[in-house]
Amino acid sequence: MKKIVIFASGSGTNAENIIRFFAESEDTRVVLVLSNKRNAGVLDRADQQDVDALYFNRKALYRSDLIVNMLRDIDPDLIVLAGFLWKFPENILRAFPGKVINIHPALLPKYGGKGMYGMHVHRAIIENRENESGITIHYVNENYDEGAVIFQASVPVLPEDSPENVAEKIHTLEYEHFPQVIKKLLAAR
Repeated sequence: MKKIVIFASGSGTNAENIIRFFAESEDTRVVLVLSNKRNAGVLDRADQQDVDALYFNRKALYRSDLIVNMLRDIDPDLIVLAGFLWKFPENILRAFPGKVINIHPALLPKYGGKGMYGMHVHRAIIENRENESGITIHYVNENYDEGAVIFQASVPVLPEDSPENVAEKIHTLEYEHFPQVIKKLLAAR
């Protein structure tokens, strides 16, 4: 059985989509959802899907080996960041080389880096009058949004689009492609 661990900070719609996608799989499961926000919606979504979910704080992630040791015990085949907003710690990246991926709501390398997430990205796209946006699924390294690109998909940005319209288009791409890319990565392992 291939195991996925998801890190998320927010409402958890992408995490739930991934959990549901693999719920019927005979060889892959989301086994744990971890969040850095005590009241994050993702914790409830995971619980509703019968997936273990835990909250952790900065100390547990950055100043102890608690999380990395928990992950070593689980031995996930893939660690998926689905709206996780903190910089991912190097001790986990070293322990799981080539096994940590992220989804970003823009076509990297544009609109990446610290502070570029969610509506911040979509507003910047509109403000700069871009004619397209999209998603980037990439490996995670020690720098925000600089890991090797695995997959990109784009959508047009129309002159009349608002940041909210762009966000809807991006969510559609995320829901369609993220589970499929995860499935392909796991099949290649």
